[in-house]
Amino acid sequence: MKKRLQILLYQAIQSSFIALRDHVTLESIQVTPTKSKKFGDLSTNIAMVYAKSVGRSPYDVAEALVKNVSDPGILNIEIVSPGFINFYLDPVQQKSVISEILAQKDRYGCCHVGAGQRVHIEYVSANPTGPLHVGHGRGAAFGAAVADILAAVGYDVHREYYVNDAGRQMHILATSTWLRYLELFDQTLPFPSNGYKGEYVIDLAKKAYDGYGKAFYSTVDTVFAGIPPDEGQENGDKETHIDALIQRAKHLLGDNRYQQIFALAKEAILDDIKNDLSEFRVTYDQWFSEQSLVDSHAFDMALDELKEKDCIYDADGAVWFRSTAFGDEKDRVLIKENGDRTYFANDIAYHVNKYRRGYHQVIDVLGADHHGYVPRIQAVLKALGHSDKDFHALLVQFAILYRGQERVQMSTRSGSFVTLRELREEVGNDAVRFFYVMRKNEQHMDFDLELAASQSNDNPVYYIQYAHARICSIFRQLSERSITHQIEWGERYVDLLTAPQELGLIDQLSQYADVILQSAKMFEPHLLANYLRELAHDFHSYYNSHTFIVEDQPLCQARLNLILATQYILRNGLKLLGVTALERM
Repeated sequence: MKKRLQILLYQAIQSSFIALRDHVTLESIQVTPTKSKKFGDLSTNIAMVYAKSVGRSPYDVAEALVKNVSDPGILNIEIVSPGFINFYLDPVQQKSVISEILAQKDRYGCCHVGAGQRVHIEYVSANPTGPLHVGHGRGAAFGAAVADILAAVGYDVHREYYVNDAGRQMHILATSTWLRYLELFDQTLPFPSNGYKGEYVIDLAKKAYDGYGKAFYSTVDTVFAGIPPDEGQENGDKETHIDALIQRAKHLLGDNRYQQIFALAKEAILDDIKNDLSEFRVTYDQWFSEQSLVDSHAFDMALDELKEKDCIYDADGAVWFRSTAFGDEKDRVLIKENGDRTYFANDIAYHVNKYRRGYHQVIDVLGADHHGYVPRIQAVLKALGHSDKDFHALLVQFAILYRGQERVQMSTRSGSFVTLRELREEVGNDAVRFFYVMRKNEQHMDFDLELAASQSNDNPVYYIQYAHARICSIFRQLSERSITHQIEWGERYVDLLTAPQELGLIDQLSQYADVILQSAKMFEPHLLANYLRELAHDFHSYYNSHTFIVEDQPLCQARLNLILATQYILRNGLKLLGVTALERM
């Protein structure tokens, strides 16, 4: 009914106020549920929004609109000062949502708002330098849910993982793997403080040993001769130390052997990430290689375009982007004094590539520590003529894991961290997917392991899944008792659904399509998660108050229709969040 009212109000504006015809869209008309039934069922503030534009009071605008709004589903319309329009709906018309859900089934709630719009969404994109940890998991669950919800409302969504396989961190991983490989020959060496220290690096070294034998062998004395001191040593610097070791590895191994160990480490880690995400029900349309940008000279082309727009200058031996001219707090280095590109340089090439592939909107799902990264990307896109409205940077706060009262520390470099796989194995995919999206992405999150693993009503995912399983159990009882569910009969007697719990559940079902649309528009899957929790609560209240399989067959069939519609909505909503709708618990 919300959609119907939006259309009616839009038509009323078109006929009542010529000046607004080119300024009001269907989507700009907000119709929301009232907080109290004494103010009706639905309400809009549209008269107050546009009163100034037509030079009249909100109350006068509301009166003019109401004269042109008529529908059999509306029992009464009331204007409340200063200009709210409240709608009282016909309960019979409200109950028609049950038939709509049963007719559309898995497609209910979907629409075509985004039809014709191509959306590129990039999420996770962790460096392939180690297993995914629980921090990456929240970005994965959030990004996947946003992508699926956008697809549900009609957008053509392209899901992408950006593989950072051309940067310094990959060389640190390759060198760390090589040094661990040398230790397998009973050599003792001072492992660099800035190397990757996790057990997985030792596994990579063993893989190199098994596959290549002594092909990468050098003595420790040869490796460390003349290498600058590490952090903790006199005049030591960890960055200078690891960079020198990288160069030594390249020199001693030569291009071919160095690329072999580099590729071995990268592919092993990337395969592990792909498997981990696949098991987490997070999939991609493309795994985009940063190296492909380097090989295609994409940055050089982007740089030339920025030069043509006078956005590039040289200073202190480096090449700079004039990002302050486009809202950034300072100009940014693209090419350092030594000729190396910054990470930002390749990021420019990547985003230019996204738009050149024809996407209308670009969404980056980023960790909260990337908040400073956003203005510089926005600056580059402005410089290249792209609208702010086309680019969305969605920041995801890190999830902090607790075991009891103890916080678990995480560090990829040191290897002391909890992997996403370990978390999934402990509490299950469903709990992890749901917990990660049940709060707004920008909100801090403490992940309660004990709650996520519990089978209690306090565990939101268990509570929702239990509602779905209970409905499945009721329909199994029908079969056991040789009772047939007749949907047409239930529709005929829908007016028998008059209990408060029934009306409340129907009202909740009628909000689902709008929740999906709002979740998509705002990129906020937590709205759907919260809705499902409320729907489950309304169903459990209904279940605890009434019997569904009763001798009164008209009432029985009407109730079965209602709970079947509820089952569809629970299943549809959980699927969009990547959670299983369990049939037995």
